[in-house]
Amino acid sequence: MGIVLFPYYQHSLPTAALFTLAYLFIFLLCLMGNGLVCVIVLRNRHMRTVTNIFILNLAVSDLLVGIFCIPTMLVDHRITGWPFSNTICKLSGLVQGTSVCASVFTLVAIAVDRFRCIVYPFKPKLTLFVAKVSIGAIWVLALTIMFPSVLMLTVEQEKGHVMVHSDNSTYPLYSCYETWPDPEMRKVYTTVLFLHVYVIPLLLIMLMYGRIGAKLYATAVLASAEQPDVPTSQRKIRVIKMLIVVALLFMLSWLPLWTLMLLTDYARPDEDNLELLTSYIFPLSHWLAFSNSSVNPFIYGYFNENFKRGFQAACQHQACHWARKKTRFSIKRPRAGSPLNTAVSGHPLSLGSRTNRIFTESDLTGCVCLELESVDRHQGLFALIYQPS
Repeated sequence: MGIVLFPYYQHSLPTAALFTLAYLFIFLLCLMGNGLVCVIVLRNRHMRTVTNIFILNLAVSDLLVGIFCIPTMLVDHRITGWPFSNTICKLSGLVQGTSVCASVFTLVAIAVDRFRCIVYPFKPKLTLFVAKVSIGAIWVLALTIMFPSVLMLTVEQEKGHVMVHSDNSTYPLYSCYETWPDPEMRKVYTTVLFLHVYVIPLLLIMLMYGRIGAKLYATAVLASAEQPDVPTSQRKIRVIKMLIVVALLFMLSWLPLWTLMLLTDYARPDEDNLELLTSYIFPLSHWLAFSNSSVNPFIYGYFNENFKRGFQAACQHQACHWARKKTRFSIKRPRAGSPLNTAVSGHPLSLGSRTNRIFTESDLTGCVCLELESVDRHQGLFALIYQPS
């Protein structure tokens, strides 16, 4: 049997640079956005409400996607074979799959919470204890769904396949993939994942957000009839836009990757088509799927006025902190023209910052709280989509 040669790197330098920049962009976006959400919720006790606990869990799962999925997948798409050990193969698959599942299930939990608050506002609201138990159940369910994949994942050397580096040195080709005893079992498992991690969550989200949109629209009509001078249409349109954006982005972000996974399992493309898929289509599909974890906090931040205020408060606090540091350094200024004077005046940042608090307990005027103290009957339904229960 002949030996099949593969290039060590899958892409040319310009293509590799483009993929690297694209993955780096969503990686930094994911860390920045989700990290800021975690800071806003954790640093302020008034933000620890039911909805915010779910949003915090979403941010944590999206952070795991960003930290463990994006870099590993970039390296995997950059090099032809699997460059890591068998343990990393299993752990990477476990963390990636579990964090993605937890992220999707948390989106459903947020939709359920908003659905209960808006469509059935007089029913008992979820407590923090129930929310925490639900989050625990989300992670247990995610681990359970991904456990069979972890058992089957392994690193094996591809016999008769060799990678050739640019300096003409050769390396054995290893692959990290699921070794099912029967190919039909892999088809069944992929179908189960597709239904439970994409189709069913998407249907639930669209159904509940559809009911929420209908309720808000009916409430807006009633409010306009009772209080014609109250401008409710713009608020209603903003809320419905957020619901549509969340559902559409989730559907469009993950659809290409799920389509490819089903295609490779059921259609079994030949070697040439499979090489095209793994070299270009899969990297783009993974990037699109992971970008959903990067834009989630910005969706809620853009359409959620209170989180937007929290983001702005965080930035303003940091700017004030830097300004205070600069002022503190400039109180005792060395004589004009001295080297120390030049160095201090040209460096507005302090590396010795000990605090990064966004709000202080003694200054509640700067606290951006997601709870409404009082809302009127009609405006409250619009505000509930932004505020936790």
